[in-house]
Amino acid sequence: MIKFYYNLAPNPMKVALFLEESGLPYEPVPVDTRKGEQHLPAYLDINPNAKVPALVDGDTAVFDSNAILLYLAEKTGKFLPPAAARGQMYSWLMFIASGVGPFSGQCVHFRNVAPEPKAYALNRYDFEAWRHWNIVEARLAKGRYMLGNDYTLVDMAFWGWARLVPTVLGGAAAFDKLPNVKRLVDEISARPAAQRAEALKGRHSFKAEMDDAARRAMFPQNERLAKQGA
Repeated sequence: MIKFYYNLAPNPMKVALFLEESGLPYEPVPVDTRKGEQHLPAYLDINPNAKVPALVDGDTAVFDSNAILLYLAEKTGKFLPPAAARGQMYSWLMFIASGVGPFSGQCVHFRNVAPEPKAYALNRYDFEAWRHWNIVEARLAKGRYMLGNDYTLVDMAFWGWARLVPTVLGGAAAFDKLPNVKRLVDEISARPAAQRAEALKGRHSFKAEMDDAARRAMFPQNERLAKQGA
């Protein structure tokens, strides 16, 4: 059976959605990043990048959420577009992987976690997050889904982060400027598979406190900064 290493962040949730949509049997294995479990040697053997999600399917280990989506789509033959649309599929998957996700994540970090002074960094990442989400909005203004009329793995990759647009962009009013993003978020979130994916929240109690130990586990760069200032 597939082992799915996850927490409740956007990238694992997009994989959870695919697993639920496809009906593949899987065992969810929680990785509590605030406890530093992503740095344990056994997990690093699966994902040397010390991030979630990761997936083990027999003798095959796959990490990076969009790589996992592609692996599962090819394994099942599900939620792939026609051959003529594969170029667009790869393009939008990589746009989400290299643009939407990183800039949204950094925007959340500098808005909510980073210490002052942070005005320059927050301005940069807020600007880039908005720029990327406006590109997605323009794309969805042209069709029901990211690749046109068919629901595909690209929409699942989109959903992981799009659910958190208010957190990324500073409030629920952000959706007022992204009506087509909101439309697709709502449509996907209403699917039974998405509701089952969201139900993973009740399967494990992840550490909620952002204490010193959690900061060391999640933001190891701060340890280097502290040593430089010593």
